[in-house]
Amino acid sequence: MTMGQAQSTRIAGEAGLLRQAWAVLQPPSVSALYGLLGARPFTGRGMWLNLGHWRDARSIDQACPALAQLVGEAAGLGPADTVVDVGFGFADQDMLWAERFAPQRIIGLNITPLHVRLARARVRRRGLADRIDLREGSATAMPLPDACCDVVTAVECAFHFDTRADFLAEAMRVLRPGGRIVLADIIPAAPAGGALRRRWQSASWRALARALSVPRANADTRDAYAARFAAVGFEGVSVEPIGDEVFPGFHQALREDEAFFARLPASARLAYRPLLRIEAGDVYAGLDYVLAFARKPG
Repeated sequence: MTMGQAQSTRIAGEAGLLRQAWAVLQPPSVSALYGLLGARPFTGRGMWLNLGHWRDARSIDQACPALAQLVGEAAGLGPADTVVDVGFGFADQDMLWAERFAPQRIIGLNITPLHVRLARARVRRRGLADRIDLREGSATAMPLPDACCDVVTAVECAFHFDTRADFLAEAMRVLRPGGRIVLADIIPAAPAGGALRRRWQSASWRALARALSVPRANADTRDAYAARFAAVGFEGVSVEPIGDEVFPGFHQALREDEAFFARLPASARLAYRPLLRIEAGDVYAGLDYVLAFARKPG
């Protein structure tokens, strides 16, 4: 067998594992996906649900708040700001921002009733209910007036929105002139390498997009993604790839941290276990993780 044939056989085998693994998880909607997770967080402390920022983190308990910190810093959050946080999970990021950046007010929107109910209770217990207002509501039809906030954030959820373009239009509407939007988001990676690698990337994206309930309309690679912001009128658009600081650390933690792996729902453990034998660069080959920033003119 030649080297090229061996590589082709390996890629075909890994693609089969990927298809078999993620076929276990085919939630029909975002609500079904988060219903599957229920009240299970990724972390042992708090109730975080993001993949984490692993540049300096050594555990999922450090990486998840590090991602929220990164988004808060990118947004330049401060005491004069009213923030609309879309897809707030269990409000860990909002509580972190309230305590570290002290914005005037945070309004959270989430379509999952369980998240809203539990997050409100957690915010009350933390003594932050006067500064964090959590509501059930859609990112693509925000129950908010025009020009009501200074910052819009979405931490690892905009890929779910049907569609992201509709969300960006709503963000433009609710932001005041000069307001900022910051997203930590997942998009398809740009094709790279030879034909085998590109086919593998495509298979990786399709499998994970299906498992994560990503609408087809949201499958924009980086240039097209940036153009979505410009299309609704945002300026100063920046799309920074940070996948190397997200995917490898998350994958390695699932490999090494038995308690973290055990916190996943049973179906997710069943789906992901075969993937532990594959390197992160191959499992997530079709994905690009970006930190996006833009500003409303004014």
